Amino acid sequence: MKKLFSALLFAVLAALAPLGLRAEPARTAAVFDVVFINSSPQPTTPEETARIAKTTAALKQALDQSGLYRAIDLAPIAKDIDAVRDVTDCNGCEVALAKKAGARVAVVAWVQKVSNLILNMNIRIVDARTGATLKGGSVDIRGNDERSWDRGLKYLLEEHVFAPPR
Repeated sequence: MKKLFSALLFAVLAALAPLGLRAEPARTAAVFDVVFINSSPQPTTPEETARIAKTTAALKQALDQSGLYRAIDLAPIAKDIDAVRDVTDCNGCEVALAKKAGARVAVVAWVQKVSNLILNMNIRIVDARTGATLKGGSVDIRGNDERSWDRGLKYLLEEHVFAPPR
C-alpha cells in the first residue's frame, strides 16, 4: 500500500510539473534592475525610464508568482551593485553578486532601443554556484509604448523562462 501511494504521488507530481507546480522549493533569485541600452539617436525619455522600473517590478512579480523563483532583497549589496557599470556586461560579476546576496540564481535583463520602432528585450538566468546559464532568451518588440513592452516581457517569460526545455 505504501509503495502504491508513493508511486501515485510521484505520478501526480510528474503530471503537475509542466504546469509550474513543483515539489522543490523556489530558487532564491537575485533579480537585478532591468538595464536600458539606448543605441538610438533619440535621447532616453522619462517614459522609457518609467517603463524600465515597471518592467523590473513586473519581472520580479512574475518570477515570484511562478513558484519557480523567489526574488530576494538586494538592498544589503546595493553598494556592490552600484559599483558595477553594467550588470549585463561585467564579465560574470552577476554571479559573485548573487552569491554575496545569498541567491541560487542571478537574473539579468535588458532592453536595447535601436529606434522608437525597434527594441530588443533580453533575459539571462545564471546559476550562482557554477556560472552556467540556466535559461535565456531574446525577443524583438515593435513600438516603444507600455503595451509593446508588456507584451514583450510576457512573451519572453512564457517562451524562454517558464517553458519546459525543448
